[in-house]
Amino acid sequence: MSKIRTEKSIIGKIDDMSRNLVIILVIPIFISLVLMLIYAERYHNAIARMETIASLKTTVTEDIPGSAWDIVSGRNTIPGSKVYTKIHEVYDTISEVSDKTNEANRLSLIVAYRTMQTLENYMNQIRDNIDKQQPVVQNEEVLAEIRDVAELVDSMLNEYIAQEIASTANMSIVLRWLILITAVAEAVVVLLAWILRNRSMKDTTAFVKKPIDRLEEVTATLAEGSLDARITDTDVTELRNLTLSVNTMADRLEDMMQKSRKDERNLRKAELRTLQAQINPHFLYNTLDAIIWKAEAGEKDDVIQLTSALSDFFRISLSSGADWIPISQEKKHIEGYLKIQQTRYRDILRYEIDIPDEIGYFYILKLLLQPLVENAIYHGIKIKRGGGLIKVTGRLEDNMLVFTVSDTGTGMTPEQLDALNERMKKGQPTVSEGSGGFGMVNVNMRIRLYYNQPEGLKIESSEEGTSVSFRVPCRTKEEISENESISG
Repeated sequence: MSKIRTEKSIIGKIDDMSRNLVIILVIPIFISLVLMLIYAERYHNAIARMETIASLKTTVTEDIPGSAWDIVSGRNTIPGSKVYTKIHEVYDTISEVSDKTNEANRLSLIVAYRTMQTLENYMNQIRDNIDKQQPVVQNEEVLAEIRDVAELVDSMLNEYIAQEIASTANMSIVLRWLILITAVAEAVVVLLAWILRNRSMKDTTAFVKKPIDRLEEVTATLAEGSLDARITDTDVTELRNLTLSVNTMADRLEDMMQKSRKDERNLRKAELRTLQAQINPHFLYNTLDAIIWKAEAGEKDDVIQLTSALSDFFRISLSSGADWIPISQEKKHIEGYLKIQQTRYRDILRYEIDIPDEIGYFYILKLLLQPLVENAIYHGIKIKRGGGLIKVTGRLEDNMLVFTVSDTGTGMTPEQLDALNERMKKGQPTVSEGSGGFGMVNVNMRIRLYYNQPEGLKIESSEEGTSVSFRVPCRTKEEISENESISG
């Protein structure tokens, strides 16, 4: 029974607190809003009635006496003047407004209504005198009475408007007091709500603080990498599922972390493969152009040599999708590449390849040397007046393969070298600038990623040229065939 009560208490406390706060805050606001709307409606109706009565004053004091004068002077007829229509419109308007007016202010309208009946009687006398062809002087006397009665009606209307203004002023005072009282009441309500809220929050916090503190402690421990921390069961229903989920998360966290690291490595490999697959179209176009020029010049041997080198270059670049190839193929790959480039830069490019055949059977991640050679040509030899030499060496030292690509090009300034090292440290795979090939940053990343080692390329540069080297473990075909794609 205690567990059931506890399970309900946290929700019940919050629900009761919310409901009480809503009742305390909403009811006074609702009452004050209703009262304000009632008084605002009364105020609006009073203004509308005064405007309606005020609109009759011109008709009573000017239009009706004017029409009577036109009839008496012979300028207009009774039907033509529509004097009775105007009188009846005043009747109807006064009657309508009177029905909407309270008893205290209605008397003036009743008197005005009856006085309008007197005015109509005088108009009847004028009509009868005209029908009997009485002297005009008699109608002039009646006309004077009409004007006096019109003035009397006007005074009654003014008195009604004054009474309405006084009533409206009283309503304004009442509304002002209502707003003041409402403001004071709202201040008291807010204070009571604040007290209730503090008390309810204190009770609820005391009930759930202990399990939440424990939950926070364990999750902080998990975040620091200690996966043996667990949360004890709690009686708070809202936290029980969370406790179970955190414990389950801790059980599975190690597997997820391992899978995440593996997926990340695979993703980086996929990114690098994508960049690796990008072939510089200008290199292909220029090589094909060179073959055409040689063919047109009748240099058959050079055409065969260039075509064979280009075929070897792309065959090894693709390697049927394999990531690992023998060092002998990597050597053949850079030989084909350098032969093609030497055709283009015959006068400025010289090269040497010193990789012993004894290490040719070891396997290496493909396309590690060619991008370094390409970089040496485009950023070293090509821009140096007089050209230079590119030398590629490979050695076996302490069961490690050591490769070096050096050139006698322009070299790099210390600032340029620092910038390049910083780019390689960040490890963002990119297509190398300028040449469009697979750049040194990417080679550095591939070495660190595929060989799982902290160091990649080592770069030394001066005015005499640049040297780029790297060390990787020796691997045979059998050592990598189980887990990696290879080309034999």
